[in-house]
Amino acid sequence: MARKGPDFATPVRRVLIALMALVLLVLFLFWRIDSPRAEQMRTAMIDRIVPRFEWALLPVTRVTQMVAGFQSYARLYEQNQELRRELQRMSAWKEAAVQLEQENSKLLAQNNVRIDPALTSVTGVVMVDSGSAFRQSVLLNVGAQDGIVEGWATMDGLGLVGRISGVGSRTSRVLLMTDPSSRLPVTVQPTGERALLTGDNTPLPLLEFIETGDNVRPGDRVVTSGDGGVFPPGLLVGQVAQGTDGRMRLRMAADYGRLEFLRVLRSHPAEAVAEAGAVIRADQKGPMGPQLPASPVEAAAATDPLDPGTAP
Repeated sequence: MARKGPDFATPVRRVLIALMALVLLVLFLFWRIDSPRAEQMRTAMIDRIVPRFEWALLPVTRVTQMVAGFQSYARLYEQNQELRRELQRMSAWKEAAVQLEQENSKLLAQNNVRIDPALTSVTGVVMVDSGSAFRQSVLLNVGAQDGIVEGWATMDGLGLVGRISGVGSRTSRVLLMTDPSSRLPVTVQPTGERALLTGDNTPLPLLEFIETGDNVRPGDRVVTSGDGGVFPPGLLVGQVAQGTDGRMRLRMAADYGRLEFLRVLRSHPAEAVAEAGAVIRADQKGPMGPQLPASPVEAAAATDPLDPGTAP
């Protein structure tokens, strides 16, 4: 059996560790000395030693930059998530603000809408929306007791909604302009083109029988024409829009999705004229010649022999 020689590694290792600890202690004490000469020596040592170990510090620098970049990315991700949450909250506030603005506009329009001074109105609350695939109508809480008459126009404060198509004692039915049985003569402004608004059970009813289609463009204002005595003239209906099928349609001014209050316009029929003599007197002479002949009653009165002012 071979004899094992003396072990010199352990004492040498201990001596090296002791020397390293002593050098580190001396460096620590030297680094803590507050003296101008010591400061100059420390600066000289750094200038000589640190540049030579730049290759060893490069991985450490890269790792430090990667850690800083990852921390910055984490902060950006948190900020992005916070901005997304704030955007969702702002979207909800925006929707609420838009709804309040629309409701405020409708109420203000109902109070300040400018229509014919001869027209008065009754405001009712929409109770039931009975729209279906074959009929578009709503029910109001005003009826015959409030003086409602069938055929009167209804508005929501922004635009025309429909007409009264049935009257009960305390309720009445409003036939909407989008109903397939609805027909309304309208005028396109500013050109003055006449057309017929026809409901087709869609949110955008059709504009048919336009006199000159080239004069009608999307965005033109559409009002009632008053033809046929259905509605008073000048009531706002909506704006011209071109449908996906290429046909001219109407974007209603009334908010059909939020019908809460409706204004029923009391429209009184025009005075009927049975005879021409009720408008033009027979003895009036105009620049274009004699006027229309007098009625038989006026002719008999004009030739009455008992009247001393008449000629024989």
